Amino acid sequence: MPRRTLIEDRPWLLASLAASIAFYFLPEPWIGSVYAMMLKGLSVGFLVPYALVRHHSLDARLLAIIMAFGAAGDVGMELDTIVGGAIFFIGHLIAIGLYWRNRRTNVTGAQRAAALTMLVMVPIISWLLSGDAGVGIYAIGLGAMAASAWLSRFGRYHVGAGAILFIVSDWLIFARMGGALPESVTSWLIWPLYYAGQFMICTGIIQGLRRDHRA
Repeated sequence: MPRRTLIEDRPWLLASLAASIAFYFLPEPWIGSVYAMMLKGLSVGFLVPYALVRHHSLDARLLAIIMAFGAAGDVGMELDTIVGGAIFFIGHLIAIGLYWRNRRTNVTGAQRAAALTMLVMVPIISWLLSGDAGVGIYAIGLGAMAASAWLSRFGRYHVGAGAILFIVSDWLIFARMGGALPESVTSWLIWPLYYAGQFMICTGIIQGLRRDHRA
């Protein structure tokens, strides 16, 4: 989108992008600081008012709640991984409800198979990567969220792809936990994949809702 349009019509998106980039390139001495947690939370947190301003439906309010849980989970992960994971898990449950409200009416066999694969394989792979049963339980919600997104009426290659990026970013976290990948590799990939996933999910759902309004 043109830069002028982004600044004038979507300032919350611009603020979200700016916070995300600032967090990613934060100097080493500031990592783990209150300032870092603030930037991390605001990156997805700025998507909350974006969702509320761009559409006024119940679905947009649910999306705003999901993004709020994402922002809270980001901060929570910096303080305690169990607390952060629990917050994200609740967000996934709300997202499942949103996608189920907006499920696609005509679903092909291939699409059903892809969703079933996510539902089954995401928790299994997550558990294998981490070696942690708690992670496997969390990943049940993660896989169900992604499968629901894939079967929703929202753009599959926008919202569905965003959910897949979310999965990959979590898999990198789990791989680091289980020792399958070193932090020197995962630290560069987790944040951009996660943030891109959240950004695509939020903007994709809003685009779908606005398109329905214009129809």
